[in-house]
Order: sequence, then C-alpha cells, then structure tokens
Amino acid sequence: MKTREKVYIVGHKNPDTDSICSAIAYASLKRCTEDRDFLPCRAGEINEETQFVLHRFNVEVPELFQDAATEVAEIETHAIAGVDHETSVKRAWNTMNKQNVVTLPIVRQDGTLEGLITVSDIAKSYMDIHDSDILSQADTSFASIADTLDGTIVVGSGSQRFSEGRVVVGAFGRETMGHLIHEKDLVIMGDRTEDMIVAMEQKVAGIVVGLDARISDLIIRLAEEQHCLLIRSPHDTYTNARLINQSLPVRHLMTSKNIVRFHLKDRVSDIREVMKNLRHRDFPVLDENERYVGTISRRNLIGCQGKKLILVDHNERSQAVNHVEEAEILEIIDHHRLGSLETMGPILFRNEPVGCTATIIYRMYQEKGIEVPPAIAGLLCSAILSDTLIFHSPTCTARDRKAAVELAAAAGIDDIVAYAKEMFRAGGDLGQKTPQEILFQDFKRFNYGKTAFGVGQISLLDEEELAEIRREMTVYLKEHFSELKLERVFFLLTNIQEQSSEVLFCGQGSRELLEKAFGTAVQEDSVVLPDLVSRKKQFIPAMMTVLQDLG
Repeated sequence: MKTREKVYIVGHKNPDTDSICSAIAYASLKRCTEDRDFLPCRAGEINEETQFVLHRFNVEVPELFQDAATEVAEIETHAIAGVDHETSVKRAWNTMNKQNVVTLPIVRQDGTLEGLITVSDIAKSYMDIHDSDILSQADTSFASIADTLDGTIVVGSGSQRFSEGRVVVGAFGRETMGHLIHEKDLVIMGDRTEDMIVAMEQKVAGIVVGLDARISDLIIRLAEEQHCLLIRSPHDTYTNARLINQSLPVRHLMTSKNIVRFHLKDRVSDIREVMKNLRHRDFPVLDENERYVGTISRRNLIGCQGKKLILVDHNERSQAVNHVEEAEILEIIDHHRLGSLETMGPILFRNEPVGCTATIIYRMYQEKGIEVPPAIAGLLCSAILSDTLIFHSPTCTARDRKAAVELAAAAGIDDIVAYAKEMFRAGGDLGQKTPQEILFQDFKRFNYGKTAFGVGQISLLDEEELAEIRREMTVYLKEHFSELKLERVFFLLTNIQEQSSEVLFCGQGSRELLEKAFGTAVQEDSVVLPDLVSRKKQFIPAMMTVLQDLG
C-alpha cells in the first residue's frame, strides 16, 4: 500500500496561540479537501496560554518540527539484506549478482554493521592470493567448503574448521604424493583408493573426492578412525581446485575500519558533499541504534525532493524553521507584512490585512462550504481573541470581531470576554519561568538590509506582575544582551487593560531609534508608549520607517 504524501503545516519559532491554532485548524480543513497526510506542527515550545486553549478544547499538542532539512530517512534506500561474517565469498558473490549490487554489508547478530565487502575486494583476492594455506588462515568451516563445491560431507561434521595446513591437489604418483602432502592438509583428488590411503597415512585433515565418485567402505572406515573429513563433490579436480577459495568467509576479505556510513537522521545536503569527495558506489545507512537498515548511493539523491511545508502566521525566513530553504513551500497563509522568504516557483500565498491568521482560516472554511468542528472553532476563536487582545488591538478588524463571535457560538463559548480574560490569566502565569524563557515566549527576529534586531512581547492584565517582570527583564537584558547575537533587542510589556506598552531596549542606537520612531524622549532603559499594543501594526512599521530613512 502506497503511503500518503506528508505535508507539514507549521507556524513561526517561539509559537503563539494563533500560530498553533491556525496550523491545527488548517490541517483539519486540508484533510477534508485533499488526499494527503497534513500534519499540524509547532516550531518550538508552546506557552501557557496556548496550553490552556488546547486543554480547554481537548486537542493534542502538535508534534515538534524545528528543522525542514531533508533527512536520509525520507529518501529511498536500497533494502539490501546484510549477511553474516561466516558467509562464503561464493554466496556473497551470488547475492550481489542477484540483487545487482557491488557492495554487501556484513551484519552482526544484533543488527549492527560489522563491515563491507565489494566486488573489487573479491576480484582483488583472486588476483593477489597465492597462499595455499589461505583457507586455514581464515579458519574456514568445512560446511562452507562443502557448500562452495556443491558437495556432500560423507564423514565428519560441517561444524569442524579447517584451521591448519594447506590445500593440495593430489594428482601425482604415490611416491611424490608422500612428499607433497603433510599432516592437517586438505587434499583434492579423484576416485583412486590407493591415493586416498596415501593421504590417510599422512594424517590429512580432509579429502575432497570429485565427480561424485563412490568412496569405498574401507576409506570411509579409515576416515572415521582417523577423524579425517570426507567430502564428495560433483565437480572434477580442476573445478574443485578453482572453486575452493570461494569458500573463504567474507570476514577475511571485508573492510571493517574507517567505513563511511550515514544515519537516517543525517541531512541529505551534508551527505551529498561527502559523496562528492569519495568514489564509493554504495554507503551503508544505520538507524539511531547503529543497526544497519540499507544502503544509499548517488543515484538515490537524483531528483530528491525536500519536505513539503505550508507556513502559517509568518513569511519571514528568520522566523521560519531551520533550513526552510531546503523544503518545498506549498502555501503561505499570513496576516503580517511581506518578509524575506523566497520560493522556487509560484505558490498559494494568502496574505490579508486582518488581526489574526485564524480569521483567514475561518473564511477558507466558509469558502469551501465546510462546517467548522466545535473544537476547531474554539481554537480559532481563541487565536483571534489572543492576537487582537480582546478586540483592543489596532490590528483588529470588523472581520475579526464577526469571526470570533460566530466561532464562539460554534464552540459553545457563552461569554467571549470572560473566556478571553481567563485565557490571558492562564498565559500570564509567568512566576515559574526564567527571564530567558519569558523573552523567547513570543520573540521574533527582523532583518532590514544588514540590520538584524529582535522584538519580544508579553501581554498581561496584571499591573503588579508586569512590574515584577520589568525588573527581572531589565537585569537580564543588560547581562545577556551579547549572547543574543543581535544588534538591537526590544521587549514590549503590554498592559491589556491600560492599552499601552513599556519598551525595554538594548543595543547601540536603540534609544535613538525609539525616539525617532515614536517622537518621544527616552529616559534610562525603557519608555512607555501609550496606545501601543501591536508589535505587528504599530511597533515594527514605525521602526522600519526610521531604518529606511536612515538608509
């Protein structure tokens, strides 16, 4: 059964309620209209407000998705079964031919990779190995020798090993053979009983008899008495002599050190660079437990497609998941200013001047004629209330108000304002959070030319809690500003009831930028801006205008 194509729907880093709820709601809508696997995701940890909303409507927290890079696990690999290190060269060669590969992994019983053997390793062994004792050096099992020669063990056990002596062809006269054959040797010969007796007298380890010749009862009895292994093969002496080295166990030829291997979690862009610098045909792939799962070659990377994404509530590259440039962006649904993201081709880009992405998602449900499920309605309503600060934000439009009221009715929310205040109080419980966690709870990075600055924001109903957070954040920004690696950082403490924001700031030129943007004198390390509650519609546009004027 063919697996359905995955599409990840994800909001920005440091996600807020709109980012999470819009991703969930849009994934639900897309599943109703397309036969693909739409997965709502989060690009970071969710805050208390969003947790409250998800719990209130019994919706699971979306899976974490922070990196859009294509991983080895997402592309097709060669499912070539590994072999045990006792496998004979002959069987390894047959396996390679059958699977049309030039590299065969050697795998331990626990599934971990032990080594690799290649066609060139086998060819090299045939050209370079001239030692007649190579089989005993490799401690080759007699079962492997018999199998390689298509033979049958008449006397002895296949579990025995040929661990001493040489391989000798017994094709000489009785006197010559007496000098040629030594104790523990393995002798390949024909059906002459006299020659076999000579070999027995020399106390050989084993005898290979060709052409399926009948072995006399006398020879069988002598072999049993002297613990001499007898193998009967259908091949002639020449063929047996030619084939016997193929019974070598692959462990004797395999490469086990400095093997270039990849893991399922490795980025395709990284392994592509490694492959460019190496001439290997195939590379083993391991899972997180170092177990072998298959092989990969350059061919697998041809036409490799990245992850498929739909972005909601952002269109700035700096706010998107890591390596977003490696993914295929299918759609963007947003309500912010146009940012810095670029796509390889045309896409559905829906950007509307409303107070919340959830408002756009709601309209898309209406356009498709699909009823919004109660739980999804609750999420969308919550996102609108959060982003518009209970309709007090200047970003709020009549569409946002109308959508929130209709969604509240569908979700069973009786008192929309009372519910919103309960939601904000849940989000305002920051007593257990560190200043760093508070800063990045809703933090966005913005670029203008070569200038990069960050803006964080929290919105609370409690004046006393805002004052306490102000003290902590002032100290934190002064002590840790350099760690943020930004030219300027601004932090908005928004009082929902007073409809104002106090702005903390750090970085060279940040004071002057604030004074020019808002036409007010800035004292010490913060400034209170009345009637400013929206980062998107009030704060960022004013800052960008000044930066543009400064060139």
